[in-house]
Parts: sequence; C-alpha cells; structure tokens
Amino acid sequence: MHNQLMPDYKKLRVWGKAYALAINAERVATAIRDPDHRPLRSQLNRAAMSIPANIVEGRAKLSDKDFARFLEYALGSANELEHHTMIGGDVGVIPESDSSSLLEQVIEVKRMLRALINRLRGG
Repeated sequence: MHNQLMPDYKKLRVWGKAYALAINAERVATAIRDPDHRPLRSQLNRAAMSIPANIVEGRAKLSDKDFARFLEYALGSANELEHHTMIGGDVGVIPESDSSSLLEQVIEVKRMLRALINRLRGG
C-alpha cells in the first residue's frame, strides 16, 4: 500500500538535499582535470547522481517496502560517494574546502535516508 502521507519526490526534503549534493559533486568532479584521475571523477559523478535518482525511482513504487529498498540503494551510493570524496581529498585532487563541503552534505543525506527508511519500516 502506498503511503498517502508521503508527498511526491520533489517535496521530500531528502530528495532536495540529495539533488543539491549531486550538483555540488558534479561541480567538484568537473574540476578534476588530471587524466590519471578520470576514473575517480567518473565514480564521484556516478555515485552522486545515483542518490537522488534512486529516491525518485523508489518514490514511484507502490509500497513503502519497495520505496525503502530504493532508499537503501541511495544510501549505498551515498556511502560510496563519501568514500570517493575521502580518497579524492586524501590524494590531493579535491581541495579540502570542497571535500569538507561534500562530506558534510553526504553525512546529512545519509542521516535523512536512514531516518526515512526507519519510518517506512515502522522502526
């Protein structure tokens, strides 16, 4: 049964935060110019874009259980983005100010995803 209390995805705060995170990650990834780090740039983008996309896809499902499953996919992508951001910062291809900004955003999105998953699962 579809949760009638949940608005469409554009009204979900977590989607808005995930969308802003994806835009920021795209900006940071685009600034990585060294061809040796092209795979990192690609992984940053892929993980970041996957977070809001999974929220959108999951919101279209007909049950809270299915929605929660897609939120878990989004959470997995958020964990991956956090990891890639830490690597980029530690190897010096992402400036510290950008890596801190991305990490703050991803931590907030992860917290929000966990809370929504728990709420959907009745926890």
